Amino acid sequence: MSSVLDLVRDDLRGFTGYSSARSAKLDGEIWLNANESAWANPGDPLASCRRYPDPQPQALRERLATLYDCAPEQLLIGRGSDEVIDLLVRALCVPGRDAVLYTPPVFGMYAVSARLQNAPALEVPLQDSAAGFVPDIDAIITTARQGGAKLVFLCSPSNPAGLSIPLAQVERVAEALRGQALVVVDEAYAEFADTPSATRLLAGHDNVAVLRTLSKAHALAAARIGCVIADSGLIAVLRRCQAPYPVPTPCSALALAGLGEQALQQTRARIATVRSERDRLRMALSLQGHVRKVYASDANFLLVRFIDAEAAFQALLRAGVVVRDQRAAPQLHDALRITVGTPEQNDRVLDALATLEPVT
Repeated sequence: MSSVLDLVRDDLRGFTGYSSARSAKLDGEIWLNANESAWANPGDPLASCRRYPDPQPQALRERLATLYDCAPEQLLIGRGSDEVIDLLVRALCVPGRDAVLYTPPVFGMYAVSARLQNAPALEVPLQDSAAGFVPDIDAIITTARQGGAKLVFLCSPSNPAGLSIPLAQVERVAEALRGQALVVVDEAYAEFADTPSATRLLAGHDNVAVLRTLSKAHALAAARIGCVIADSGLIAVLRRCQAPYPVPTPCSALALAGLGEQALQQTRARIATVRSERDRLRMALSLQGHVRKVYASDANFLLVRFIDAEAAFQALLRAGVVVRDQRAAPQLHDALRITVGTPEQNDRVLDALATLEPVT
């Protein structure tokens, strides 16, 4: 019977990685094993950064495991989801042979990581339907099989398209590619959606992995805390491929504080505000004559097609509002992506766009 560990590169299955000074769990009062300074930096009077950090801070790992409803040994903390994506590609894909599949228009780091590893890139474009941009599941399965995909990235909710992928569709891909590929569900925006997390599939499908981040709903983008949730054996392999000290102590402490119960209550309230404002902004934009289409979104942004996207972009800039220009992305030649802000910020967006000349 196949195991997800069979997907790991042959030359890395026995790889032990670097054994750092923090790898050995030793007790002592005076630590002289890592060549650290005996004194704190003058800018660090509490000496919180004098010593190398725990590679996987246990308290944070347990807190994240509770938050995402998994076991701590199923979770690896990284420097944002970006590092985890890169780790997965390097650990599983033999350069020049094993392919990476993704579904444009989508987050660009999947393609970047594949290119850096010299992994063939397989693109299965999202389909622009009445409901919004949706994945072509049949084409994903067929292309992955024929192209030798080792990794399949499914972004749910998708960035910049906005829609979630039903778990039944994710499960279908995982079943079809069992023994061939790891199906990675990027849930960076999951807190804003109603679709259950793909972590529910892990018990029955060891070739599913889930990416989560504290950068979006939890407002900790600069702390660079992301994680992958997967089979514990695969997590152990990824840790051996990771840098010795990936989680800085100040970032870990900030993340723990940001995941306290009081902070989570405030975060949940803000998520509710974003969801309400998302609906209001979508309706208001849809009524503006220079807007072609506003896509439904399960995330904290809206993808908007304009009759004149350049004019809309410049009108927003004149109002001091910066949005994401998507016109270079596949299928999005007339689109901008607008993050849902505070009610006041969203009003400013609407007011700026209202200054555009009416379309006749």
